[in-house]
Amino acid sequence: MNSPLSTIIVDDEPLARKGLAVRLQAHSDIDIQAQCSNGREAIETLAGGQVELMFLDIQMPGLDGFGVIEQIIAQGLPMPMVVFVTAFDQYAIKAFEVHAIDYLLKPVDELRLSQALDKIRQHKQVQQDSDHKSKLVRLVSDVTGNDCEKILEQLASNDGDKLSENLTQYTDVLAIKDGGEVTRVMVKDILWIDAAGDYMCVYTGEGTHILRKTMKQLEEILDPKVFIRSHRSSMVNKNYIEKFCSQLNGEYFLVMKNGKELKVSRSYKEKVKQAINC
Repeated sequence: MNSPLSTIIVDDEPLARKGLAVRLQAHSDIDIQAQCSNGREAIETLAGGQVELMFLDIQMPGLDGFGVIEQIIAQGLPMPMVVFVTAFDQYAIKAFEVHAIDYLLKPVDELRLSQALDKIRQHKQVQQDSDHKSKLVRLVSDVTGNDCEKILEQLASNDGDKLSENLTQYTDVLAIKDGGEVTRVMVKDILWIDAAGDYMCVYTGEGTHILRKTMKQLEEILDPKVFIRSHRSSMVNKNYIEKFCSQLNGEYFLVMKNGKELKVSRSYKEKVKQAINC
């Protein structure tokens, strides 16, 4: 390579960023331009100048790694080469092996990092930008449930407005990480969701999953025609509602098809009644 690759590191863990930066400094063809602590900072950095290589953490609060890729495409930003940095299990890693230039498991191993950089150098020489973008689009599609073919068609036609609209379509799948496992939960199977501090409890017919997202984030990715707010800290899939009930004391609740009763706050009462045509 004639000049060092302009590189950014995106990770919400300070020690992880620092450790990777120290290792990369040993490679003269890598020029670290910035270290970003979240996805939003990464997008701002990418919008502010040319970045050729990005080491991208997957699980971050707010805008996660997949969200960063979506925003790059939606905003029409130049797509850098991406190496995922992840603690995901082998199931998810298989997807990265198919779709990404490379991935690194935390904590980053020196030999494994050198191998990843060799792949980057080869990729730079070949300049397979379009192929790389297609693979990243497919990865996002696999994980989020968005329609890969529509995304690729809009990329080919350079229709930025339609592309942005497509990427903000409501997801069909929630990827939920629990320890070393990643579970893909179909949205249509979710009965209701409750907030529990900084986490969401996602209830399905098969059990309960713990998801690290806010209620606001879920409202952005779940179809409001299906998921309705019944309380400040809960939302319900209206397809599983059996009936809407009121009590003599003025309180309201929903009876789900599995018999579960869920409280409806007075501030959401009218919206719930309208949504289920009561």
